[in-house]
Parts: sequence; structure tokens; C-alpha cells
Amino acid sequence: MTRTGSVHSARTAAARTLFAARGSVPPHRTDRPVALVTGASSGIGAATARRFATGGWQLVVSGQDRRRLADTAAGTSAVMLPADLAAPGGPGRLARSALRATGRIDVLVAGAGIGWAGPFVTMPPADIDRVLTVDLNATLHLVREVLPAMVTAGRGRIVLVGSVAGCVGVREEAVYSAAKAGVAAFAEALRQELRGTGVGVTLVVPGPVDTAFFARRGTPYRRSRPRLTTPDRVAAEVWHAVRRGRDDVHVPGWLTLPGRVRGLTPGVYRRLLNRFG
Repeated sequence: MTRTGSVHSARTAAARTLFAARGSVPPHRTDRPVALVTGASSGIGAATARRFATGGWQLVVSGQDRRRLADTAAGTSAVMLPADLAAPGGPGRLARSALRATGRIDVLVAGAGIGWAGPFVTMPPADIDRVLTVDLNATLHLVREVLPAMVTAGRGRIVLVGSVAGCVGVREEAVYSAAKAGVAAFAEALRQELRGTGVGVTLVVPGPVDTAFFARRGTPYRRSRPRLTTPDRVAAEVWHAVRRGRDDVHVPGWLTLPGRVRGLTPGVYRRLLNRFG
């Protein structure tokens, strides 16, 4: 074995020992891979769940709207676990219920999220807390609950749904941008920590998606660029990213450009942002 291979093996063994010491139990193996999808009541989460079901995966779907969650699960063998991830202990309860129901989680798609639009100085403190709780804190806590079993098994993938707002910052979406920027930084840091464990991390960065997200936040999408994309297109990219083990996915692909311009020429980037929004 090469020195690099020895280092990776040692790192993997150390990570598994650490997570086992924290109470992780190796999951029961089943014939079908299992995907836990949050935010599956509608939008990207629902479309992603349906795509994985078409691919033959066993699903565990979670969301707050029981009726819509049942619509997502219809025609599949999905396990429905309605949950409020913003509630104290919500992520832990969901993870434990999912593992009890299926014995394993091969992929977590953390798709639950909310938005708020308007000047930051007018944003109610309660809404600041809720956006940060749902979009960032609950995601981190859920990953923390699901990850030990993956590391112990030596396989799995965490899929985090970010946003182009988290890459470049969008005016009148300051807190949402901050939350999604946190998700992006978390994805990069966690990916480094998990190197050699067999567990991967994928960050999906969609632009605006034609879902109920904008109606729920109370402000419709009014920009001409970037154009709205469909949840099914994002779901297809999530599916391909999991199958190919990709680290980063932008939907559409050209959305990598604003971040590159910002990194290379921040002055030019801000002038363009001031002009085009």
C-alpha cells in the first residue's frame, strides 16, 4: 500500500472509531439504496424524490405539508415522515425515525428551505431567526445526525441544496443569502473532513426555480435574468451528481460565471450588480 493509501486508511479508521464512540450503530444493509429527501412536500424536494423513485431507490420523504407529501409519495414505496425541522430536536427525531424505518440512509438530500425578501432593516427579528434556523441550522443538525452511520458504513453522500444567492449575495435577500453562503462553506469544509471516509458531499446551486418558494416568501420573482428553471431540471442534476459523485453542480451551468467574476474582479462585479441587480 502506498503512503497516501495508508494515510487515507488510517484516517478512515479513525473517523469510523470516532463516530462509533459517539453512539453510531452500523446500519442494517438492504438490497435497495435509500434516499432521505427533506422539503419533499413540493418544489425541488418533491421533484428529486420522484426522480430517485424512478431510479429504483427506496425513499424516505419529509416535509411539513402532509397532503402534498402524500402526493409526492403516491405510486412509490416511500416512507412518509412529516417533520418540522425548525422545531427543537426536529432533525434528530427525523434522522432516528428514518434509520428505524429503513435501517440505512445512503443519500441525504437536504432540500428544506424558506425565503424572505425585502429591505433588511424592515425584516422582523423572528423572520431572521426562522430563515437561519430552517435554511442553515436545521440542515447542519440533520447532517450531524445522519452522517455517523454513513461514515461507519464507509459509504454515502450528503446533497446540500444551496442557491446562487449564497454565492454572490442578492439585495433584499440578505439573510437568505447569508444562510445559503453558510451552507456552501459548510459543504466545502465537510468535504475536506470526510476525505477518505467513503462519504461524499455535493453542493447543488440552482438559480431561481419555478416553485411556490416565491409565493410563500410573499414576493414574486420579477427579474428577467436569470430565467426561472424547473424543479425537474434541478432534480435531474441532483440525480446525475449522485450517480457520478460530483462535488458541485450549478443549474443552469452558466451560473458559475458571477462567482468567478466576483472573485477575480470584485469592482467590476459590483458595478454590474448595481446596474443589473
